[in-house]
Amino acid sequence: METLVSTWSRTAQILPENYVFPIGERPGSVEVPICQNIPLIDLAEGQSQSQTIDTILAACEEFGFFQVINHGVSEDLIDDTMKVVKDFYDMPDEEKAKVYSIDPSKSCQLYTSSYTYADEKVHFWRDNLRHPCHPLDECIHLWPKKPTNYRNVVGKYSLEVRKLSLIILELIREGLGLKPGYFGEELTGSQSLSVNHYPPCPDPSLTLGLPKHADPNVITVLLQGSVSGLQVFKNGQWLGVEPLPHAFVVNIGHQLQIISNGKLRSAEHRAVTNSREARTTIVSFINPSPDTIVEPAKSMISDGVPLYRSFKFKDFLNFYEEKKGDTKALMEAYKIKT
Repeated sequence: METLVSTWSRTAQILPENYVFPIGERPGSVEVPICQNIPLIDLAEGQSQSQTIDTILAACEEFGFFQVINHGVSEDLIDDTMKVVKDFYDMPDEEKAKVYSIDPSKSCQLYTSSYTYADEKVHFWRDNLRHPCHPLDECIHLWPKKPTNYRNVVGKYSLEVRKLSLIILELIREGLGLKPGYFGEELTGSQSLSVNHYPPCPDPSLTLGLPKHADPNVITVLLQGSVSGLQVFKNGQWLGVEPLPHAFVVNIGHQLQIISNGKLRSAEHRAVTNSREARTTIVSFINPSPDTIVEPAKSMISDGVPLYRSFKFKDFLNFYEEKKGDTKALMEAYKIKT
């Protein structure tokens, strides 16, 4: 528990050396502009579905991410969920200690930086609460008991975000011309929730909440809250993603890039810190089941030669952890050499 940033950083005047990133990886003090061209998808009823699909596909090809509004998840539920996860981090340390664990095999755990904290040369300025969400009735008993309304509120939220994720995947499926039911339980059977907490930082120019990486899963749905900090890497530069009230940021994971045979792209991104206020984000990951074989969809292979080889998702995940955010090396390893 004493390693949690939120525990000891309250009185920190300077940034500890083991949180200082190498010069080439630091965010620095240069202001990163908010990107004005990030696609904003309106999922309200009455919108042209074909136009919505075209806009999503274009966003997935160019950016690898987009924001969605009028998505069907109630604003009250979004607000209640953000409040309860903030309440979790505001609890006394002795309460959070009941969930804290450095055992990566534990289903529900609170930890700091990453699973490999003990082996890291540089730590990330974040604490993280992570647990599975699907099937809900099989995993909700593993979640934190406090705050007392955590399970009820986050349970409802997880169900609604899963429903939204599957709607978005269905629109992508149709846009790619894949067969109905393609994104079934095998490719979406694992869902997890990750609550990142980034306390105020003494020197945001030297450290990161999360370093540059792309997600290993199928699709990610992020609730940013009201504090900015998400940046996406595009065409060699970092772009800020503006937090929009009650909107979700959706980004494409490596599995969707592979299934689409490279037509869609996974987005590299990072989280920066600030010195003024804490930032808390709620991330929902949709993953294939561990033993699922993932490969390019046959209909996406135009010349008979797929860009990527097939693999078990659990093996990909292990290799992803080894590569520690090196997206180029990771994806090159799964390309078929011609």
